[in-house]
Amino acid sequence: MDASKRTVIYVSDGTGITVETLGHGLLAQFDGIEFRAIRFPFLDTMDKAQECLSRINELYESEGVTPIVIMTVTNKEISALIHLGQAYFIDLFDSFIAPLEEQLGARYSRAVGRSHSQAHPQYDKRIAAMNFALAHDDGVSDADLKSADIILVGVSRSGKTPTSLYLSLQFSLKAANYPLIPEDFERNELPSRLLQYRSKLFGLTIAPEQLHRIRNERRPNSKYSSLENCRYEVAAAERMMRREGIKWFETTSRSIEELAVQLMQELNLDH
Repeated sequence: MDASKRTVIYVSDGTGITVETLGHGLLAQFDGIEFRAIRFPFLDTMDKAQECLSRINELYESEGVTPIVIMTVTNKEISALIHLGQAYFIDLFDSFIAPLEEQLGARYSRAVGRSHSQAHPQYDKRIAAMNFALAHDDGVSDADLKSADIILVGVSRSGKTPTSLYLSLQFSLKAANYPLIPEDFERNELPSRLLQYRSKLFGLTIAPEQLHRIRNERRPNSKYSSLENCRYEVAAAERMMRREGIKWFETTSRSIEELAVQLMQELNLDH
């Protein structure tokens, strides 16, 4: 197998969201290697574990290099069986649970999928935040804006929607977003319904060239997507945000995760 390509197997007795998120964070530190992901979620029986073990060994035989297995499995017997495979294992429970048990003086519960369960105390708050973000996406509604934790503004396709949804999913924030449109620039003022929520407003901006590429995929060869119009809208939006004292963030080279963390710091919220 090409040394620049490696197979990564994510194994979990729950959804696998946690283990894959952590795995991506680790593997992103290695440039020049293409990681192919294989997922084994809801691995909660010995039969499923045996299937996973067989797949691990098949990959080892066919690729000639040990696959990387990143796992969170609470059942000791299932975990032990999987560890028989020809692979390099990163067992997140083995790495972190035992030291935490010693530090806390308590045994962990072995409950599967607890962090994503409806019984988790943050679950209802997260769902409410997601519903709020969807209901207040792209200026669709201004109902109950007083309940918003944050309101994002910026030109169309500057990253407002994905950032709002990530803030709601990851941090349970009620995030609304509003587009700044040519009519706002002609009036030379923010949408009137946002004025009373100025303290909650944060802006997103983007390089005109990047905005042009994004818009051109959606509406090619239109005025909306033209580079000239993108330059005009970005410049007008930044002038408006500067005049209104709205702090803005550049989205061109930042990931949604980076933006979200920076916004959390600005809000000074303890989540």
